[in-house]
Amino acid sequence: MRVFIAGGTGVLGRASIRALVEAGHHVRSSARGREKSELVRKLGAEPIEVDLFDAEAVRRAIAGSDAMLRLTTKFGPMTKLRDPRTWSETMRLRTVGARVLVDAAMAEGVPVYVHESVSFVYAERGSAWLSEDAPTDHGNVAILRATIEGEQEAARFSAAGGHGIVLRFGGFYGADAPSTLETIHLARRRMMPQIGAASNYFASIYVADAGRAVVAALDVPAGIYNVCDDEPVSFAEYLHTLTKAISAPKPFRLPATLGKWMFGEVWKYFSRSQRASNARLKGVSAWRPTVKSVTEGWPTVAAELGLGQGRPQPKASHVQDSVPVNKGAP
Repeated sequence: MRVFIAGGTGVLGRASIRALVEAGHHVRSSARGREKSELVRKLGAEPIEVDLFDAEAVRRAIAGSDAMLRLTTKFGPMTKLRDPRTWSETMRLRTVGARVLVDAAMAEGVPVYVHESVSFVYAERGSAWLSEDAPTDHGNVAILRATIEGEQEAARFSAAGGHGIVLRFGGFYGADAPSTLETIHLARRRMMPQIGAASNYFASIYVADAGRAVVAALDVPAGIYNVCDDEPVSFAEYLHTLTKAISAPKPFRLPATLGKWMFGEVWKYFSRSQRASNARLKGVSAWRPTVKSVTEGWPTVAAELGLGQGRPQPKASHVQDSVPVNKGAP
């Protein structure tokens, strides 16, 4: 297939290009500037200089494509999550950007549209498994409202006769994910506290497995799919597995009442229990996560980075693509 990716230089985009090229697809990706264009070429794809908010430019860029993938996400550093500006660009990409892309895809007759979303939109359900049919709840949190609003663009695409697919990803982690490097940087300095009991489930996905899911999405029925590992764990276990894998000190435990003070309105985003199920995607495709849970995933990432007792720490990046947030119990 001829595939166009909006956002191919981000964490998910890079993993998706690798997986798509390996599967034999011809890939073109948006890339602004020489450095990002060269990165796309090294991954085996063709870079396209395009303003993703310019409708006419997007139409020219995607002409002749068999599928268009919106994988555009941009967060600021985790230490500034309380600041609404940290989320502003991602909200615009998920809403206005998605609308521009869908309009262009419909105008150019592109048959498939894949929309990156997140699994954190589900309403609190405790330890219950969450299928794609589970109720969503934006909780009057701006980033969640924008996420749900953006998903409607895929539904609009399907209603117009196209094949719209929403992928609700768990929190990304991987050796080349800036958010992972920042998470490790903070954990080794005891700046990733456990807030409250942290008994809420947290859905995660190893980055390479996320990229393979994007490839699988090209051939599944239109609709919504969770993309997460087989067994989400509590955030307390998430932190324990992380700190053990990188030989970091145990995290501080802080009262649950500090959650809102530390994170502002996005505390609702962080504190929900999200035991998302990936059964639907596995039921309609050959996709299976190679990393079943963070209990094996964090040791894998630590080994890839050469971390462990007495070993050096990777340099933290302040450009985020998808952040594994510190979710504690309210």
